[in-house]
This record gives sequence, structure tokens and C-alpha cells, in this order.
Amino acid sequence: MSGIQRFHPAFLVVELVSFVKGVFFIYFFLFVLKAQSNSGWVVWGRYILIACSVWAIVNIFLKWRFHGYEVTERTIVLHEGVFVKTKRTAGLDRVHNQTSNTTFVHKWFGLTSLKLETGTSGDHGEIDFPVITQEEKERILSLVGLQQRETGREEGDEIFEAEAVRTLRFQSKKKDLIRASFTSLSFLAIFPLLSAAYSNLAVFFNLEDGAEGAWDYLVLHWWMLIILFVIALLISSVIGYVRVYLKYGKFTISDDHDKIYIEKGVANVTHFSIPKRNVQAVVVEQSLLKRLLGLASVKLISAGSSELESEETSSLYPFLPKHEAYRIIQDMLPDYEIQEQMGRFPRQVLWAKLLRPYYVTVLSIAGFLIFKPAFLWVSAILFILAVILRVLDYAFTSYIRHGDLIQIRSGALTTETFVTHKRRIQQATVTHSWLQRRFGIATLSFTNRADPTHVSELYGVSREEAGEFYDWYKQKSASS
Repeated sequence: MSGIQRFHPAFLVVELVSFVKGVFFIYFFLFVLKAQSNSGWVVWGRYILIACSVWAIVNIFLKWRFHGYEVTERTIVLHEGVFVKTKRTAGLDRVHNQTSNTTFVHKWFGLTSLKLETGTSGDHGEIDFPVITQEEKERILSLVGLQQRETGREEGDEIFEAEAVRTLRFQSKKKDLIRASFTSLSFLAIFPLLSAAYSNLAVFFNLEDGAEGAWDYLVLHWWMLIILFVIALLISSVIGYVRVYLKYGKFTISDDHDKIYIEKGVANVTHFSIPKRNVQAVVVEQSLLKRLLGLASVKLISAGSSELESEETSSLYPFLPKHEAYRIIQDMLPDYEIQEQMGRFPRQVLWAKLLRPYYVTVLSIAGFLIFKPAFLWVSAILFILAVILRVLDYAFTSYIRHGDLIQIRSGALTTETFVTHKRRIQQATVTHSWLQRRFGIATLSFTNRADPTHVSELYGVSREEAGEFYDWYKQKSASS
């Protein structure tokens, strides 16, 4: 198939639904909650919202009418722009990651979407097909794979000669979804929702007297209050489970010799693949609750991938038991071996952390002294919280180098274990402030390829270890 192709007419529906979802609450606020208001900002807000909506709908139609694409054996050409035309070309062998997302609107028409990441920073790093047929998606991906294998053979890369046999590493089961719904605390979502609904209804109806009477009755009949609480908790648990099921149901992690594949979702189905050679680092995150339950979330830092946009897609199942997460990483990425035992920092690092300036506390004191002296006590609470967080950060911070790997762990309430390979580090820096020189410590920072560049920083390394780290990293520069 050749020539410029226009997107499927369902593009109009998909974009309109997306637009409506984005402005629904603004309309609800201005035209429902503020329906009786004649304030100037509300009236002008309605006019501006209607004008912006009209322009957005017209722009959706113009984009469908004038945007298009061409896919040849070697390149993808995007034709964009309504008043200013642009033509963007990307080589198929430059494609790094692939994401396919099928929303419920796509399902109505038997369509899907496809996003290809080329590794270029900025707005031109992605090639987006918002609405295409499944057959067209498969055709584009087969051309991408064919071109990449051809380029790999020309460059003598043996990995493209091997036969792709996919191995299933993880598949979510019912117990995983129950664990996820509990860990995500989604079962508590009904209480703020009920509170918000009550507040909004109270604006239109006189609920205060009735609510006070009902509350007095329930206080006298406390057993009924417990039953209602349990019923609300059960209903909320079911709602939370359904939400988790729709988002993480049918979650699978698999791989072959070249790529890692992640598939998830029931309502919106997402397929994501990332070449193993593009993985720059592995990040293991644990919140306080996950640490108590022994769970972990694993994210892959990839070259050519936007960290913000792919936060969800590049994450392995976010509620994996920690040891199972380590096993899966070890099986799929043998070069990234995570060590359980890591070196803690000496006590002097804690004193150095505690002596660092407390900027938020100082600013709050200045602000309260000027505007609200009666609330000066809040600054004392902020100072105590800052001290607690620094002590926790010291307690959970650790570091190790083994072979060509460096592994650091830091964080107070949420810890992050970061593992990367020496050859994946783009730049390393060792700094030491006046205070750090008094304690004989330094700060390590190094960068990995991502969009934007991922920067890791570790405060409190001894000056001797900082020197050894610098020599260790220089060996990479000498050997490359």
C-alpha cells in the first residue's frame, strides 16, 4: 500500500470523546455547580469555555481532513499541520519502543492505536497513529521488524538471526488482583466520594436537618452504624476490585531474545514492547505499605522512551512480591543482578544530613511572621517532619558496586532502588560542598539516557569511595 493515507473516520469520535472527558468537569462546575451564579468570572468562563470547545471541535475535523501518513519499506512519513504544513520522516530502523492502546471507543469500531518511539528527544520523538485498523498496525510492525532485522544483519548483530521464541514470565491471577486492590487502597475511595456527593447535594437540598437526625439515631443504635460501615466497606471493596481488574486484569509479562512484552487491561487494552538492548536501568520502588507487605514495583528506564508518558506502560506489574520481581528481572535481564545486601552509610552522614539548611521551614517562618503570626506553630511541625524524613532517608539509604553494576537505594517514605550498568552511564560527577568536606563525604551523580535524561544522585558517599567510583567509571571511558 502506498500514497498518503488518511486516518479512519472513527478518528473524529475518538478525539471528540477524549475532548469531552477532558472538559467534562469544567462544564459540570460552571454550568451545574455554579448554575445560579452571575459572577463575572463565571459568566466569562462559560463564554470562553464554549468558544474553546467550538474551536477544538473544528480543529479535530481539520486534523482528520489534512493529516495523513505514508509507510514505505524503509521510512514513515507524517503529513501534519492545517495552516502550516509539515512533513516528518523517520526511518523504520530507528523505532525503539512500541505501544498499542485499545480504548473502549476503539473497540466499538474494531480499531486500535499505535505509538512508535524513535529515541529522539522532544516532540518529534514519537510517531502516533491514534486510530488505525488491526491489520494496518500489524503491517506497520512487520515492516519495522523486517527493516530492523535487515539493518542488524548489515551491522553483524547476531541477535537478529535468532528465532524469536516468547517466554511467559508472569500472568496476573485473581489473588494478584485482590492484593493489588488492597495495596492501592482503592477500597477506601467510596468514603471521599460519598462525602463529595453529600456536599454537592447539600447545595441544592436541605440535608442538614435530616442528616443530623439520622446521625443522632445511629449514635443511639450503634450496632446499626457498624453494619452500615461494614456494608459500605464491602461495596467499596467490590468497586475497588473492579477498578483494579479493569486496569490490571489480564496483565502478562513475557520476553524473547530481543524484546520484553507487557500486556494489560480489560477495558483499555495496552500492548507495550521494549528492546532489551535499550534498557538503561532498572528501578524498584516500594512505598511504606508495600514494604510492610513485601511488594515492589519495577520500572525499566529505556533509551528513547519518555519517562513521564511511559511511567505506566514501562512498569512491570506494580504489585509483585519483591522476590518474584527480582527473579523476573534476573530471568529477562541477566546483566542486571539486584543485590539484597547493601552497604549502609556511617553515622556521620546522618549528622551531615541534619545540618543541611531547612529552606521550607525558614520560608514558612518568614511567611507566617509577615501574614499570619498566629500560625507560627505550623513551622515547628514542618521542622519536625523534615527531621523525621531526613532520619528515615538516612536509615534506608545504601549503596553497592559489584562488577560493572552500581546499585543505590534512597528515599524516606518511598524507597527507590536504582540499578544500572557502567556502560549505560552517560556522565558521572562527584561533588562535595563545604559541609560535606567537614564530614569527609561527597555526592555522586550520574546520568542515563532517557527522555528527559534520568539523573541519579547519592548523598553521603565517603571521599575514598567517591574516588574509587570515579576511577571505576573512567575504565569504561578508556575501554569504549
